[in-house]
Amino acid sequence: MATGFDPHVAAASIEKLKDGARDSVRDELAVEEPLEIRVDGEALAVTMRTPGEDEELAAGFLAGEGLIGGPADIVEVGPTRDFAANTVEVRTKSGLRRNPKDERSFYLTSSCGVCGKGALEFVRQEAPASRHKPSVTAELVLSAPSAVRSRQSAFDRTGGLHATGLFEASGELLVVREDVGRHNAMDKAIGSLLLAGRFPLEGVFAAVSGRASFELVQKASLASLIGVVAVGPPSTLAVDLARERGMLLCGFVRGGSLNVYAGSELLGN
Repeated sequence: MATGFDPHVAAASIEKLKDGARDSVRDELAVEEPLEIRVDGEALAVTMRTPGEDEELAAGFLAGEGLIGGPADIVEVGPTRDFAANTVEVRTKSGLRRNPKDERSFYLTSSCGVCGKGALEFVRQEAPASRHKPSVTAELVLSAPSAVRSRQSAFDRTGGLHATGLFEASGELLVVREDVGRHNAMDKAIGSLLLAGRFPLEGVFAAVSGRASFELVQKASLASLIGVVAVGPPSTLAVDLARERGMLLCGFVRGGSLNVYAGSELLGN
């Protein structure tokens, strides 16, 4: 078992029942705490997340909402000046690209990000025009989930975290991030590359550990990803959006097989 401090994991004393015996044992749980995201001194959103990579989460969230266009829009991101717990602040170069408070309130649970018809209309209007996307081999798609799983150290200890891995079409695994929220894991992964100076992410695709929801395809679209491949199934809205945006969308990628729901022309042999 891994040792040392890990912000993703916390210990708990529990009772375990097995074969009629009841024992007190030590268990490890995925941490879930609120994070307030502030922009230029004003509170914007509160999300339930697993602590760690908070700066990446904030940057990825803003990009996934179309509120910033890339690294050039960010001056600084980090804890607030008063070092308030569970608060991260983003300072922008010239403000957000639009006023998000005119559209909806950002209280996000760890199980659901931004959902619904309003978000769908936003993506249709604001997502960049589709460009030529490189194809991805079926062999790479089939191997991607296991490659991500091999990097899920906190999941190994808790069994309670989602993950997103970002891959080059050539096969290079760029980053893996874990979180109790599937949308947070994607925000962290995208945010890590954005803060490193790379955005939009053309030529990159995402592999996710659970189902492919609308919110994940939405974030992938705004980041200009090739598409999303998932261990679980997609939703109807996810399929609709992927087809509309010309993205690859694969589900049930496990056991040597997969289903292609959108963008079959992007899946090579």
